[in-house]
Amino acid sequence: MEEQFILRVPPSVAERIERLLSENASSSDDKSLDLSFSDDGRSGTFSVGSDQFPASLLDLPGIVESYKTYDDSVLIKSADIGQMIMVREEGDSAPDTVEYRHGLTPPMRDARRRRFRREPDLNPELVKRVEKDLLKIMAGGTADILFFKSL
Repeated sequence: MEEQFILRVPPSVAERIERLLSENASSSDDKSLDLSFSDDGRSGTFSVGSDQFPASLLDLPGIVESYKTYDDSVLIKSADIGQMIMVREEGDSAPDTVEYRHGLTPPMRDARRRRFRREPDLNPELVKRVEKDLLKIMAGGTADILFFKSL
């Protein structure tokens, strides 16, 4: 398996990258691409030529599979992608969480809230009492009688 990530850039940066990677890259003003991260490993800088853009490493809400082909008929799985590097324009604000809230396609909009099970709200005192009673039972004792409300 290869290591892969998704690079999401604004349209203006995408045009510059396409120009750089095209056949006439020798005539382009943008001669280099660079990506560097700070010590926290989540924020960094993406450079195209002499311009720098802020970037963030974000976790995707689910795993995305990546495939490649050698003969245009057979697909071979090449990686599981779980992270995305999001490049922003200079004035855009940085994301406040390390997990990207949305997936890559419109049906995955707000995927974590809509598609995945929520953690139940449990009273910490109730959990401690149940744990204490289970330890008593495992040690050969008897448990206190607990009355559970519906969760």
